[in-house]
Amino acid sequence: MCAILVARRVGRAATPDEGGSGAQRFASGAQRFASGAQRAARRRDEPPQPPVTIPRVDSKPVAESRSVLAHWMGVTDANGAGSIHGGTIMKLADEAAGLAAMKYSRRRVVTVSMDRMDFLVPIAVGELVTFRAMVNCAWRTSMEVGVRVEAERPITGEVRHTNTAYLTMVALDEDGRPTPVPPPLATEGDEQRRMRQANLRRSNRLAEREQMLTPGSDLAG
Repeated sequence: MCAILVARRVGRAATPDEGGSGAQRFASGAQRFASGAQRAARRRDEPPQPPVTIPRVDSKPVAESRSVLAHWMGVTDANGAGSIHGGTIMKLADEAAGLAAMKYSRRRVVTVSMDRMDFLVPIAVGELVTFRAMVNCAWRTSMEVGVRVEAERPITGEVRHTNTAYLTMVALDEDGRPTPVPPPLATEGDEQRRMRQANLRRSNRLAEREQMLTPGSDLAG
């Protein structure tokens, strides 16, 4: 009985429908094989792609960012009260900070924020104002730059500390996107103190931003 069943299965002829389906499947498989072979041949002819590498950024002393900008104040820099306009001081402080950030990162930079600007004493027309800027600390793509402003009376030689400012700058690549900057290296005691204070100000800025974005917060818009 088993031998008869086997003989019947072996001797069973394929129906016309089954024969056509098998031929179609064979043709489709051959077409896919040919397409795969063509793609493989094209890949062999293409030049090899260079590996993607991330540039290594070495630490850099913050002292190398030290920059000085001086401006002799004239009547066009004064406000209605006769003293130098605060906006003039802020603009020049921003330029000095940008110069320090560029020297540190060796990149084009943009101003993100001015954390604070202290006006200690007024500046008069005819005084020589010096803006001394240096990177206090740097993170991934941003840097905090401290600017100290001093005014000198050229006739007497008296020098006064008039302003202090802290600005955050971001380095940009050739396409205008934020790009990494060197990790900061502070060797002197004053540099280390300014770095600690810069990290504290950054933590306060981030905490304030998070609070402003929290729904229901008094600081939320």
